[in-house]
Amino acid sequence: MAPAMLPTDVTACHAMIAQLLEQLNNTQRENAQLEHQLQQLLRRLYGRSSEKIDPNQQVLFAELLQQLQAQPPSAQEAPLPPTPAAKPSNNGHGRRRLPADLPRERIELDLPENEKLCPCCGAMRQKIGEEISEKLDYVPAKVKVIQTVRPKYACRDCDAAGHGAQIAIAELPSSPIEKGLAAPGLLAAVIVGKYSDHLPLNRMERIFARHDIDISRSTMCDWAGQSAAALRPLYDRMAQQVLASRIIHTDDTPVDVLDKKLKQTRTGRFWIYSGDAEHPFDVFDFTPSRSRDGPMRFLEGWGKDERRYLQADAFGGYDGIYRGEAGGKVIEVACWAHSRRKFHEAKSSDYARCAQALAYIRLLYDVEHEAQEQFRAQEHSENARSLWAIRLELRQTQSVPRLEQFKSWLEAQQASHSGPVLPKSPLGQAITYALNQWAALCVYCTDGELNIDNNISERTLRRIAVGRNNWMFCGSDNGGNTAAILFSFIATCERHQVNPFDYLRDVLGRIAATPISRLEELLPQNWKAIRVAAHS
Repeated sequence: MAPAMLPTDVTACHAMIAQLLEQLNNTQRENAQLEHQLQQLLRRLYGRSSEKIDPNQQVLFAELLQQLQAQPPSAQEAPLPPTPAAKPSNNGHGRRRLPADLPRERIELDLPENEKLCPCCGAMRQKIGEEISEKLDYVPAKVKVIQTVRPKYACRDCDAAGHGAQIAIAELPSSPIEKGLAAPGLLAAVIVGKYSDHLPLNRMERIFARHDIDISRSTMCDWAGQSAAALRPLYDRMAQQVLASRIIHTDDTPVDVLDKKLKQTRTGRFWIYSGDAEHPFDVFDFTPSRSRDGPMRFLEGWGKDERRYLQADAFGGYDGIYRGEAGGKVIEVACWAHSRRKFHEAKSSDYARCAQALAYIRLLYDVEHEAQEQFRAQEHSENARSLWAIRLELRQTQSVPRLEQFKSWLEAQQASHSGPVLPKSPLGQAITYALNQWAALCVYCTDGELNIDNNISERTLRRIAVGRNNWMFCGSDNGGNTAAILFSFIATCERHQVNPFDYLRDVLGRIAATPISRLEELLPQNWKAIRVAAHS
């Protein structure tokens, strides 16, 4: 601004200075927000993902935690008991026993005959025992060809009489891919390789080439799709079991999808729906976009006859489900891990207050850990209580008062006279997120079966993120649906500690000949129980 344009009136000068100061403050806030966003992007690209406090700053966090523990939630309550000392963790070092069911190859190293003589008296020494040392060896996978030989029979007398040879031959066993080259074991290897071990098909192509087997990636892609089609009836049963759950954990993650109509990939979504303890299945679903239609379609009618709980993040696509638009009575259960992450990400902008918020959340998790400890301590006693009952009691007596105290603290930060938190600052956004979700964040205290966070579905969904770094994209929407089905079997097998290769090799060889009435036997946990009973 030219000097000639500057006002000469003192009041006008003060107004201009106030306006410039306001603009400066706005610019500083915008710069702080941009710097915070840049730090978050750099951390996600190059930093570690764990939400841990810097060891050099632990002192402040520890002091706040001790202060909060020393303060009773209300005048009528006694202070919380101190956090139990952590047990020393096993670092995994040291020799472990090898599994007894592994085959053993015995190599005996005996003394020469002349060394068996006693150096004292010259008599032959007698065997008194042996020392055994074991090493674990690896035999590379082998590829073999299965020949199915079916003798043919004919009647020569009828053939000579002109009545035809009356040829008879045994029927071929059922196969997941009719007239296909791949046996169930090879199909299982391809599925486990891509959807459990995250190997792209081009890498598997090279692996088979080392065995002088030429299998193109397009052929393996077709096999995966045909296997998913064969397993679809079993997948539908798993989805029905999840929908019978009283509590479902859900989350979603993006995936690039090729589209022939576009010059670039578009974004599809994988959704995970994890059933409760009585319905232990992890079912994936694929949608071409992140619209509300995905959860609304999958959860349609869920909770029609009984109240249900859906634990998820704050995605607005679930709001219609909570309002009953999907045809059921569903209660929202929010995730404390999501809320904690907001404060953790904001600590670079206001460490002191973020550390205090994290200390409050830490106390809530300490109650969960205490419930686990009490459950383990009385698990084998005659009057043992369930984990859910212990959780509910501790949450009502300890977590609820702490939640009220934490909410008062959050509201006080928004109206603090010493320095109110600006709504658009990182800490202000974290506080707004927590308060907007407060009712849903407190629901877990009303039922011991509910979890404090949604980490169950996040851990299950992580396999998509790991695989996405390798196979990069889905070739089409059909490929996304195929992946959702096969991911569901891999995840559910791991949930029940079932070897996915053994399971898929057996089930793919039997499912075509299994009647609908016996399909439940092929569900992973039932399949495991039958196998255990057969070998006991």
